[in-house]
Amino acid sequence: MEQILDAAEYLFSVHGLYGVTLKDVAQRVGVHHTLLNYYFTDKKKLFDAVIARRAEVTSTLRMRALDDYDAATRGKPTVEGALRAFLDTDLDLYGQGGENWKNYGALGAQVSNTPYGAELMDYHFDPVVLRLIEILKKALPGCAEEDIFWGYHFVTGALMLSLARTGRINRLSGGLCDGEDFEAIKARMASFMAAGFLSICKPKTDSDPA
Repeated sequence: MEQILDAAEYLFSVHGLYGVTLKDVAQRVGVHHTLLNYYFTDKKKLFDAVIARRAEVTSTLRMRALDDYDAATRGKPTVEGALRAFLDTDLDLYGQGGENWKNYGALGAQVSNTPYGAELMDYHFDPVVLRLIEILKKALPGCAEEDIFWGYHFVTGALMLSLARTGRINRLSGGLCDGEDFEAIKARMASFMAAGFLSICKPKTDSDPA
């Protein structure tokens, strides 16, 4: 089963849900496609299983990190601290978990921008995202709630782009930056995003544009 899920994960990450057949997965594993039909009655069930397998791991780890951070700060979290608990825990998985985790990250980045994939993201990841939002509200008590949600929207966009590993940052920077270097991403992302939250959550003045 793990071989089937690994093979499907790789193929889906490259070709997407609609570019892969059960026969393709069976061929990559080296088994007859009837074996896959025995476990999965259709391609979407296999796709759902691929997403669910690692979603449980990353969600559990991030929820634990957020709970531990919230308890340690005794109701006085910082924006960057909350983001580090959420982002760094996840980036460690993709940076240290080997090629299969990187394939899963690329798959998540791809499917999160599709209606069906977004539904799966909602199902698997909403609880941990809302836990982050809860802590950010404590860190930014004067911030409009919609600005906190917009801030998260921008955070997840940057995370998904990083997980996609398109190589664009490598080419754009002439090799100065490496999109596969998750330690470099981790060193910068939470600090960068925290500054963005603090900027959009500043109290408005009469001179600010409406």
